[in-house]
Amino acid sequence: MKVVLQRVTRAQVAVDGAVVGKIGRGVVLLVGVTHTDAREQADWLAKKIATLRVFEAEDGSSGFDRSLIDVGGAALVVSQFTLYGEARKGRRPDFVAAARPEVAAPLIEYFCQQLRAQDVAIQTGVFGANMQVELVNDGPVTLILEA
Repeated sequence: MKVVLQRVTRAQVAVDGAVVGKIGRGVVLLVGVTHTDAREQADWLAKKIATLRVFEAEDGSSGFDRSLIDVGGAALVVSQFTLYGEARKGRRPDFVAAARPEVAAPLIEYFCQQLRAQDVAIQTGVFGANMQVELVNDGPVTLILEA
């Protein structure tokens, strides 16, 4: 699994003009699944993301001292098969490395359940839909995590 994590002050995702998920302070998680991914990767990523220190200290200093759990932040989880796009050859990316929907959708749902089990409030997009994601990146802070 691959996750692009962006620390945000607010974010939302819409489908067909209707907002389907919205958070305040927290993280946007763009999540991609490949063929070899299983629950083990989802478990590791959920624990890592919930406890990863990407928020400033309570006194406002610039260090990364607090986690998503520490600040009571939320996560907006958006499925993104294009994270496994390959564009080294030609002018059109291929997505051969991305897992098929029948594999990816349940694993992303399981990943969301594992984040909830860590006491992280979750909002999501709609798997397979054409989504419009709006966010205000805080910092900016953007990390790529792989399991």
